Amino acid sequence: MPRMPDHPCAHPGCPKLVSRGKKYCEAHAAQHPEEIRSAAVRGYGSKWQRARKRYLEAHPLCVECLKDGRYVKATDVDHIKAHRGDPVLFWDESNWQPLCHKHHSEKTRREDHDPVYRY
Repeated sequence: MPRMPDHPCAHPGCPKLVSRGKKYCEAHAAQHPEEIRSAAVRGYGSKWQRARKRYLEAHPLCVECLKDGRYVKATDVDHIKAHRGDPVLFWDESNWQPLCHKHHSEKTRREDHDPVYRY
């Protein structure tokens, strides 16, 4: 059975081909650590799940939808300022906002276009 063809590295401007199951070539994989590490390793483990649940119970509506006069249930807790690995910013509840999945995905896509990580 023929195998799937290789595809270009997902790093902007990189023409190198990578095999199926990989997103970045060897040269660029280290520049995208958040896409390689699991959610639990990035801080989104059971402690986060409990904090998220508590926060959404206290703030049940999407703040972006409310701006448009719509009442939509929030499903995601968003970090207003991206924490990029900073644990203080990660756990600062004043940096959290409730969003519906649509608005959270749009915001994440905008912010993650060219990320910078600090560890």
